[in-house]
Amino acid sequence: MTLRIFESKDTITISIEDRFDFSLHQRFRDAYTECKNNGCEIIIDLSKTTYMDSSALGMILLVKDHVEKLSGTLKITNPSVTVNKILEIAQFHRLITIEK
Repeated sequence: MTLRIFESKDTITISIEDRFDFSLHQRFRDAYTECKNNGCEIIIDLSKTTYMDSSALGMILLVKDHVEKLSGTLKITNPSVTVNKILEIAQFHRLITIEK
């Protein structure tokens, strides 16, 4: 599993390769808490994610809470077919912008 972080002025992109599970918790948290400015944007790129469990869904909800406190935005991009199915079952499309 690999977690890559790309930062620009007010945007943090977190790209997760392979498995998105609890083993990434601390690194994932460290990445999204770098967003400290009002109006910041966090993008979670799931294009290379092959597996996601319930702890990953919980981590995404923590990011959502974090950016909402800062009046920022959260977007999930390019989920694989398998990961998108998990997001649909959990009805995340009602909570978060998901771009395919």
